[in-house]
Amino acid sequence: QVQLVESGGGLVQAGGSLTLSCKSSIHTISTYAVGWFRRPPGKERVIVAAINRRGDSTYYTNSVNGRFTISRDDGKNMVYLQMNTLKPEDTAVYYCAVKGSLSSDYYTTDYSYDYWGQGTQVTVSS
Repeated sequence: QVQLVESGGGLVQAGGSLTLSCKSSIHTISTYAVGWFRRPPGKERVIVAAINRRGDSTYYTNSVNGRFTISRDDGKNMVYLQMNTLKPEDTAVYYCAVKGSLSSDYYTTDYSYDYWGQGTQVTVSS
């Protein structure tokens, strides 16, 4: 069973930055595609960013494109989400997810992923 642990969330003022981290405690996540999702208050969970297993192809939802960066450090078995110029509408619980089978692609739908972290809260004040 793959376990994922997110960290790095918190309270930040608008315009600030945070870096979220996701670490697999058992399996190496360097072999698999990874995504970051978020669930804003009272809304459904949606894709934020995704990266393929090789790290050479990424996806960003329009609202974060140019502000967020997804990256992976395979040597540390970590995936990151660097979030800059944060806005109040970025407030959400953020989740990392790992696809449990080999593929060269990234994925933007939550049903494509097999393993999920518990989430980390990001709150952006205006």
